[in-house]
Amino acid sequence: MKSIEDLLHLEKYFFTKMQNTLKQYDTVINECRSLFIKKMSDYGSAWRILRLPSLTDQLFIKSQRIRQLQENEVQKVDEGEKSEFIGIVNYAIMALIQIENGVVENPDLSSAEAIILYDKHSEITKELMLNKNHDYGEAWREMRVSSLTDLILQKLLRVKQIEDNKGKTIVSEGIDANYQDMINYAVFAMIHLEGS
Repeated sequence: MKSIEDLLHLEKYFFTKMQNTLKQYDTVINECRSLFIKKMSDYGSAWRILRLPSLTDQLFIKSQRIRQLQENEVQKVDEGEKSEFIGIVNYAIMALIQIENGVVENPDLSSAEAIILYDKHSEITKELMLNKNHDYGEAWREMRVSSLTDLILQKLLRVKQIEDNKGKTIVSEGIDANYQDMINYAVFAMIHLEGS
């Protein structure tokens, strides 16, 4: 049986690790958010016309490209895994916004409105990460980037199946939870790519 001192030391250790994770997580999300803001400036909210299967397909293309980069020794396009993981985060947040607000025929969000929604969904997703991290003890830190990529692909295949089933599931979590998991896996992968 552990002493009170041992338990307090253990609690402090996990608190310190979680603070480190939060700092790294926020750094990655801020980088993704910065690109989202720049693209909103260039293109506006043209993405608001995309139906969920289109966003899912964009996510699939990005994750497949990451997998190819991980398996191929030669690449012909000068973009690495990190930029594709950023795309996964941003497209998945767009998908969460579409789930909440519906698809429109014409772009309807100002940059300020889109950023508010982006922040809302990234914060909800971060809370999910914190809850899962608590339960799983930061197991993701022992995972390889290639495994995180495979998990994103698996989530995408699940989402595609749910979409093919017209959104109906029997025992599975909904599409939104799968998008949130993809965001968190992509953030974890980028933390690993930074060498942490």
